[in-house]
Amino acid sequence: QVQLVESGGDLVQPGGSLRLSCAASGSIDSIGAVGWYRQSPGKQRDRVAIISSSGATYYADSVKGRFTISRDNAKNTVFLQMNTLEPEDTAVYYCSMTITTNGVSHATNYWGKGTLVTVSS
Repeated sequence: QVQLVESGGDLVQPGGSLRLSCAASGSIDSIGAVGWYRQSPGKQRDRVAIISSSGATYYADSVKGRFTISRDNAKNTVFLQMNTLEPEDTAVYYCSMTITTNGVSHATNYWGKGTLVTVSS
């Protein structure tokens, strides 16, 4: 059994910063690509940033230059540093990891339950 737990969501003023964390626990053999997604009320869940196992990154156009994704492989943790936050960044942020568990030959995509980020004055 694998669990992903996000943390770091909060209420922040426009122009402010937040750092989200997502830690995986359980019978983990290896972790491939990991990423952050977000979903606003009434909208679909959108991809925000992805980082591969080798460190290659992808960012949605709307967050390029403001958000930075990173990972700590030793701690099975992924981070999202968010700077210059805008009201449009308000959403529930979810992390996702592609994980191979012990004794299983294929990888499975796991999701956390989300953490709320609210950008408002």
